[in-house]
Amino acid sequence: MDFSLSEEQHLFRKVVHDWVENECPKNKSRDIEAQEFEYPFELWDKMSEAGFHAVGLPEELGGAGGDTVTQMILTRELARSLAGLTWIFGISSFCAKSINAFASDPVREELIPKLAEGRTKVAISVTEPAGGTDLMGAMRTRAVKTDGGWRINGQKIWSTAAHVSDYLFLMARTEDSPEKTSKGVTLFLVPNPSEGLSTRQIPKLGMRAVGSCEVFLDDVFVPDEYVVGERGLGFYHMLSTLNNERTMVGALCTGILDGVLEDAVAYVSEREAFGRKIGGFQILQHYIADIAMWRQQAELITYYAAWKADQGEDCGLEANMAKVVCSEYAGRAADLGIQMLGGMGYAAETNMQRYWRDARLYRIGPISNEMARNGIAESFGLPRSF
Repeated sequence: MDFSLSEEQHLFRKVVHDWVENECPKNKSRDIEAQEFEYPFELWDKMSEAGFHAVGLPEELGGAGGDTVTQMILTRELARSLAGLTWIFGISSFCAKSINAFASDPVREELIPKLAEGRTKVAISVTEPAGGTDLMGAMRTRAVKTDGGWRINGQKIWSTAAHVSDYLFLMARTEDSPEKTSKGVTLFLVPNPSEGLSTRQIPKLGMRAVGSCEVFLDDVFVPDEYVVGERGLGFYHMLSTLNNERTMVGALCTGILDGVLEDAVAYVSEREAFGRKIGGFQILQHYIADIAMWRQQAELITYYAAWKADQGEDCGLEANMAKVVCSEYAGRAADLGIQMLGGMGYAAETNMQRYWRDARLYRIGPISNEMARNGIAESFGLPRSF
């Protein structure tokens, strides 16, 4: 099997790598992340100028084209320095792909060029406060048909960048008694600001400066043209979005593994103790070897999930595997990185603690690793366990 990137993809990876070194090296990423409630508009604008928001979107609508593997190359290279800050690119990226796939032609023609240029931001608003992974069973947000559109009432949580986004890619129940909980929900693009719509940022351990929000909807009106896809089938439309999101988590965590390995090798090659460089100590060499092996596995499983998506195949199983494997390896690697740096690993002026804090989220969201494992087990014919 050929696992190599194309010449064009190798070139793109180098371009992004160099851009990161010039525009958002690790020390700058650390400073941005420290401003917990200040969204990094300057970083967003630099990504827009570089054309990153256009990756994966159709050229005829102002996008740059590019397949899912290319999208993951970009995500990985950004995360090597940005870690969780990469998500300011990621959220709009996979929302844009869903809008392109399922929105009406007028809406696509209106929004895709703006998304590609970075003039418009979209936040995903799906999770319910009482639900977490029980997405459909806990769906309390309701949309009721009215003249010319819909009235939406409810609440969402963990909506990344909702406070600065121009639209919320939102799921609401539109049928009172569906035959199964996965039916009867519809996707909407909710303009922001809208009367009755408000947000609140949530203080948190990691993923700072990106902004994770509660969203409150009090009789918010959404025009008919902003219904995305077929009414009542929002969950099924969402599946491709969720697969892309989970694969992107794999790429982001692979990028964190890149950053951890890079910093660890540099530190043990320079730090001296007991009269010599600590990189000569066998236990630290074993730590480095472990991280390198974890990174190799993360890379392979992520690119395989992306490759399957590009072949038009169902990649749900592989996306779940990539999300679980990469998030757990990234967390373990960052923890070892802190251990190798000793006291400095615990200091806010180094990057290991930032990698560790950001990686910790991805064992929980966008789906818990336990729930992802349930899905993986079911794919082998085992009964549903929840």
